[in-house]
Parts: sequence; structure tokens; C-alpha cells
Amino acid sequence: MINELKIRLTGLGLSDEMATKAIETVADFTKSKLPDALHGPIDDVMAGKTPELGKLGGLLGGLGGLFK
Repeated sequence: MINELKIRLTGLGLSDEMATKAIETVADFTKSKLPDALHGPIDDVMAGKTPELGKLGGLLGGLGGLFK
């Protein structure tokens, strides 16, 4: 997911370094607005892993269509 986002950002003209920094900035901002319990899944996504969301996964899964 992160690689796809990076490809899209570089396709818009950002350098690889700028795209990486933009993604990290958004992740840090997102974590600053969420409870600590949700930081792990964000870190997992940033590391290229599929996060384990437990019950939260069903809720977020229903929102997934909003981001396509």
C-alpha cells in the first residue's frame, strides 16, 4: 500500500525522498490524532505489513470504499 502511494506521489512530480517524507508526515499527523492503541496498526502499514485490527477491522473495512 505504501509503495503504491509512493508511486502515485512520484508520478505527480515529487522526488522519491519527498514522497517518503510526505507519507511519513501524514502517518505522524494521523498518529497524533488517534489513541495510542491505534499507533501499532499505522506503524504496520508503514512497514509494509497488513495490520491486525481485530474487531476494529470490520469497522474500518466498511470505510475502505471511501478511499478508492
